[in-house]
Formats: sequence, C-alpha cells, structure tokens
Amino acid sequence: QVQLVESGGGLVQPGGSLRLSCAASGSIFSIYAMDWYRQAPGKQRELVASVSSGGSTNYEDFVKGRFTISRDNAKNTVYLYMSSLKPEDTAVYYCYARYGYSGYWGQGTQVTVSS
Repeated sequence: QVQLVESGGGLVQPGGSLRLSCAASGSIFSIYAMDWYRQAPGKQRELVASVSSGGSTNYEDFVKGRFTISRDNAKNTVYLYMSSLKPEDTAVYYCYARYGYSGYWGQGTQVTVSS
C-alpha cells in the first residue's frame, strides 16, 4: 500500500509557474512508476506526465516543453514543475503510483490559471 499526498496547487496568472509535489509513504517508493494526471470540470481524467522507477520521463504533447516531472527517491516525492501556464491547464492534478497490477491515487490538488 502507498499513501500519496499532493500539494502545491493554487491560483496563478497565465504565463506563470507552479511546482506540485506528491509525497509518498507506506511502501518502497523507488520501485513505483509515478504519473501525474489531471481532470478539468466536465472532462475525463487525462495523463499529463510519467516518470519510471529508473527515472525515464514521458510527456503528453499538450505539456511538452512546459512541464517537467522529476522524482527524489530519498524524499519519497515526485514533482511536477509547470511553467507557461494557460487557462486550459486549470484542473485538479492527481499523482498516481503504479507497480505491477497495483495502483494508488492521491486526493488531488487544484490548479487554477486565471487573470
């Protein structure tokens, strides 16, 4: 079992930046691949970025060049640095830990991009 707690969301102006954090506890964090998802009102949850247990990263096209995912296994934490934010990035952002057939969600953190 893994418990995940996201933080770092908030209100930011278009063009601004935020860094989200997802702190994990309860298991060996380093074996898990970690994803960031988001869900906007009235839309399905969508994958944003992933980082493997080995540190390889992958991004969806709509965030490439703007978002950076990273992990610090010593701190049991995964980060999502978001820059050049757009109003369409407004959503609840969730982290997800996966290993084999197991997967765990955090509770989410709200990101609102608005002037």
